[in-house]
Amino acid sequence: MRFKEWFTRHPASVGETYGEHMRVALSFAGPLAKAAGAALVHAFLPFLFTTTASVTVKRLHDRMARRCAVCPKATLHRPDLAVRPSPASAFRHADLDYVI
Repeated sequence: MRFKEWFTRHPASVGETYGEHMRVALSFAGPLAKAAGAALVHAFLPFLFTTTASVTVKRLHDRMARRCAVCPKATLHRPDLAVRPSPASAFRHADLDYVI
């Protein structure tokens, strides 16, 4: 594998350039870092941040599932999340309904 491919293979597999993929990944990193901090504080002071981490993870999961569902290559890298043709453009995943 050529050196450049280390940086471009995965982004290309999800229909993005290196820069686009970096922006998306960083947009997930910030909320995850905050959720990790809240969970750390919550471990010692359980009356603080009682839902912060779980709400953040659920929100990010929903965002990623919707993103993967409309990705042009979703059937290759996430077939479980790819949109299947239906009258309402809806699909089911892990007992959750998503409508796009």
